[in-house]
Amino acid sequence: MNAADLRALDRLQLLVTRRLDGLLHGDYLGLLPGPGSEPGEAREYRAGDDVRRMDWPVTARTTTPHVRTTIADRELETWLAIDLSPSLDFGTVGMLKRDLAEGAVAAFAYLAGRGGNRIGAVVTDGGPAKAIPPRPGRGGARSLLRAVTTLPRAAGADPAKAEGREAHGHGLAELIDKTRRHARRRGLAVVVSDFLEDEANPSDWPRELRRLAVRQQVLCVEVLDPAELALPDVGVLDLIDPETGQTVEIQTGNARFRARYAEAAAEQRARIATGIRSGGAAHLRLSTGSDWLRDIAAFVAERRHLAAYR
Repeated sequence: MNAADLRALDRLQLLVTRRLDGLLHGDYLGLLPGPGSEPGEAREYRAGDDVRRMDWPVTARTTTPHVRTTIADRELETWLAIDLSPSLDFGTVGMLKRDLAEGAVAAFAYLAGRGGNRIGAVVTDGGPAKAIPPRPGRGGARSLLRAVTTLPRAAGADPAKAEGREAHGHGLAELIDKTRRHARRRGLAVVVSDFLEDEANPSDWPRELRRLAVRQQVLCVEVLDPAELALPDVGVLDLIDPETGQTVEIQTGNARFRARYAEAAAEQRARIATGIRSGGAAHLRLSTGSDWLRDIAAFVAERRHLAAYR
């Protein structure tokens, strides 16, 4: 990593630290508050409570349904599953999706590192997933981010290489599966990806999410660009698939074509949302066209607010 890269990394970390510290106030409550593992007090059952937390002895004594609350773990091991495949080398609003994904990694590594938690990662550039061993605190977050941002970009525009990746099964499902294998302790897993795959040869990543969620709290961070949801009217466009190198010419001036594109894009995003939901994971969508740090802060604050009333 050269001096310019180090300065860029420092600026990103400084931005994340200042913005999130300003947007998120209060004591350390954990990144994604959950049920925890230590037993707490019993309280009356409320609609929406997990029936698996029913306290049957107290319920029998009082004849009123009670649930047993649990104390959220403060020292957790956090794993980031980071997808930096060639489809993220796309962007139309000032940054690439890859830049946004790296920013999200910086933000969640910083948040997870508060309180001395250990942070590890499994990352793929479109090839075999590579593991970065967990390290504690902000120092661990910094070294992890440095390793991720210096990962060389895959030459995804070579069709032969793209076919090789498919033949070896590299993809989102493998990334999540490898993360599950490394995350042996209960904790938090954050999957950062655009969740785009070859629809002719999709992997069963929702199944791997469900397996990961057995022992981990799981958060899926979906990164996208506004042009992936709706095409602007800019005339003829030559588009290149960064995964395969295939090119196609489209006429964006055709209103019917833009409408069909928007409809197909909405269906695609709905399938992704359904897959994440069926995997038992929380879902955060970040766009290159929005204030992504404010979106992260709002999401975390909302989760903490909801947890306070559970």
